[in-house]
Amino acid sequence: MIGRFSLFTACISDIYWMLQKIEREEMASYQLKAPHAQCLVAMSRRAGGVTAAQLCELCEKDKASISRTVSELVARGLVLREGGNGYRAALRLTEEGRRIAGEVNRKVTRAVVRAGEGLTDADREVLYASLERIAANLEKLSEEGLGI
Repeated sequence: MIGRFSLFTACISDIYWMLQKIEREEMASYQLKAPHAQCLVAMSRRAGGVTAAQLCELCEKDKASISRTVSELVARGLVLREGGNGYRAALRLTEEGRRIAGEVNRKVTRAVVRAGEGLTDADREVLYASLERIAANLEKLSEEGLGI
């Protein structure tokens, strides 16, 4: 059981570390960081615009992180804030923001395809179902505690 735990945590840690490394390297050409990319991609999927509150949910980031990231994207001319500076103001990509978001989306698609090489659709289905189950179990465990 301990060996299985060690293997699982090592694999998850390696995957996370490699994702961060790829994000850093790929976003450097735009002078952006991973949170910027996450916001741009999320915004590109919402043609009508989003609020900072919605971005928090879409990107699974806290209010302070999204606020900082959005401010940086606005300053870079990649995002327009419409209807004031409030947390509920509409945020839209500029033309340059849409261009970069499109390039980032293509990079993400390439990364997902390359990362999944050698997996069948059935493999993916089992993998994602298993990861979702593990995440749900761990969430429940974190709420309830071990009870030991």
